[in-house]
Amino acid sequence: MKYYLIAGEPSGDLHGSNLIKGLLKADPEARLRFWGGDLMAAAGGEANLAKHYRETSFFGIVQVLKNLRTIKRQMRECRADVAAFAPDVLILVDYPGFNIKMARWAKEHGIRTFYYIAPKVWAWREWRVKAIRRYVDRLFVIFPFECGYFPRHGVEPIFEGNPLVDAIEARRTSLPSPDEFRRRHGLDRRPIIALLAGSRRGEIRDNLPLMADLSRKFPEHQFVVAGVAWLDRALYEQYMAGSGIRYVCDQTYETLAAAEAAVVTSGTATLETALLGIPEVVVYRTLWFQVRLRPYVLKVPWVSLVNLNLGREAVAEVIQSDLDTTRAERELRAIVAGGEKRGRMLADFAELRTVIGGPGASDRFAARMVAELRAPETK
Repeated sequence: MKYYLIAGEPSGDLHGSNLIKGLLKADPEARLRFWGGDLMAAAGGEANLAKHYRETSFFGIVQVLKNLRTIKRQMRECRADVAAFAPDVLILVDYPGFNIKMARWAKEHGIRTFYYIAPKVWAWREWRVKAIRRYVDRLFVIFPFECGYFPRHGVEPIFEGNPLVDAIEARRTSLPSPDEFRRRHGLDRRPIIALLAGSRRGEIRDNLPLMADLSRKFPEHQFVVAGVAWLDRALYEQYMAGSGIRYVCDQTYETLAAAEAAVVTSGTATLETALLGIPEVVVYRTLWFQVRLRPYVLKVPWVSLVNLNLGREAVAEVIQSDLDTTRAERELRAIVAGGEKRGRMLADFAELRTVIGGPGASDRFAARMVAELRAPETK
């Protein structure tokens, strides 16, 4: 069968590449074409990469507005390429701003559509559920709590685990020991606190200053911020100047594996940290009115994927608009070695790993997709 996949970001490229490997196992005769990145090209053949996500990633409303003409042109190119390939199924990987429009177009043109990794409609932009219900033939979700959310909105999802587990397990054996990590980066013997301040410029601007202030409260620890390559190192350095925080780039898992605890902004990083078994505090700074309006705007009670999947506040969420470190300090002290909440949090993380499911999710999702496509042939 013929499969066309669309991923528009690094995370989509990662999960799309593992899904491609699973599709090739479940359907050795599979023919592939995709929008994605280097990982998908490595898994499915570089000749099958129609467009790299470097050309399609536009973050934030300002970037989107500035590049509106480019986005519209790319949409036309994508539709033409899908039509020319004539796939048995169009598999949309996250990336909702673009992919929901592609789902509508595909529905109008009689192309079967699977959505893999649902948009976070349970947090914001809930109106997108209607589009999913109308234009998507099968929705494949990666968080257990979504199995309760989507049926309430008329969509029956398929859950086979979380592909993040596969990504972590693939890396786990190659991660350096804490001592090796220290040697590589010239760190001293003090326990490490990992800082994951976000992956976008605005997140670094808002969260790293508070993290820098927090680090000064813990002279017995050393703080290491895990940077990302697409943001200039100077951006980090202006906010951590004089704090003693050390910087490493594109080594998030390595930094976490060497850490005693972590301070993390909301997002996928909260789940990655928990699955690696590192106690964490979630810290997120935003505008004061957004803090006040949070109970009325946010559709879920927590921002951390750990808490959402466990259905309770297993990790503290410090959501604020100022630079007061009082609560963040208290919560961090409670989870470092000897802290009163550390043992309970590690037990919660063990439960989370059971809830999320074990390795092999990408293969299970792929096998389910192939079975869904073949089902009409057996009737």
